[in-house]
Amino acid sequence: MHGLLPALKRGFKRWIGWRRLGVAASVFIIAFAITTLARTLKDIDTGVILTALTEIPRGNIGLAAICVVFAFCTLTFYDYFALRTIGKKHVPYRIAALSSFTSYSIGHNIGATVFTGGAIRFRIYSDYGLNAIDVAKICFLSGLTFWLGNIFVLSIGMVIHPDAASSMDQLPSSINRLIGLGGLASIGAYLVWLCMGEKRRELGQKGWKVVLPSAPLTLVQILIGVVDLGFCATAMYLLMPANPPIDFMSLAVVFILATLIGFASHAPGSIGVFDVAMLVALPEFGREQLLATLLVFRILYFVIPFGLAISIMGARELWMNVVEPWQERRRLAEACAQANLPKQVAAMERERSLRQASKR
Repeated sequence: MHGLLPALKRGFKRWIGWRRLGVAASVFIIAFAITTLARTLKDIDTGVILTALTEIPRGNIGLAAICVVFAFCTLTFYDYFALRTIGKKHVPYRIAALSSFTSYSIGHNIGATVFTGGAIRFRIYSDYGLNAIDVAKICFLSGLTFWLGNIFVLSIGMVIHPDAASSMDQLPSSINRLIGLGGLASIGAYLVWLCMGEKRRELGQKGWKVVLPSAPLTLVQILIGVVDLGFCATAMYLLMPANPPIDFMSLAVVFILATLIGFASHAPGSIGVFDVAMLVALPEFGREQLLATLLVFRILYFVIPFGLAISIMGARELWMNVVEPWQERRRLAEACAQANLPKQVAAMERERSLRQASKR
């Protein structure tokens, strides 16, 4: 028996591994979501969806768009906070904002955010002397901000409105409330652990070592995640149908759970996964009305930022690889021309003097 467990562990690492297990889980979630979505959308009347789109108040759409803008503004502090934590204070906020916005918008829409977002961050931060290890630390700390904010808000929501989570995870309300209390207790325990000395906050070894933020800074970290989620949930809340009424906290619980499932699937833009989670968790709403809400939210939160991020990165690459080299070549040519000008003038003067002398 003692030799069986190590053998199973070695066999797991050799033949399966956590990476293959994660890929299999993602494929399963996506396949299950697509199947459920196809079944849910059966007999959907597209005409009713178009009508529902016109019924969403334009003022609410405008307010939701403003909330999305503020959500992405808050998102820029993910990278800025991470940069300050690892001591890269020479990187200005505008670069952190550019990296955070483009890496999240492009990475989340393409899928496999860890790799695509990391590649975009490396492309931007390498111009400021950061290496791959620095970028890995930034990705880790940004992810930590995301998860701390999600766990905190979701835990509070599950304590206050456990029934909202039950509609998705099919667990009794009492169990969901215990899960919420456990989430809050885990965050409290994490903060206490951070207070026990800087040595405890060191993760990694040799070349890869990151010092976790102190407890007071972790509260700031949690606040960043909470504000980001708050704006996103508010945008969704503003777009929801008026009837039947739903309170903000219940919707926030469903929204965060759907977001986490979509994030775990690594599907491009959480397409299908996020949508089916919302449809399953909110059966009291008409499918056409809820689909109209999800469509508008997807345009505001996914499509428009994705287009902006692609345009910004494309313009940046064009400027750095085409315009700036052309300007540099032009400056060099002008400098060389100015440097050679006196010699050319002197040579012309000598030729003119010789011609005049020969005429005499």
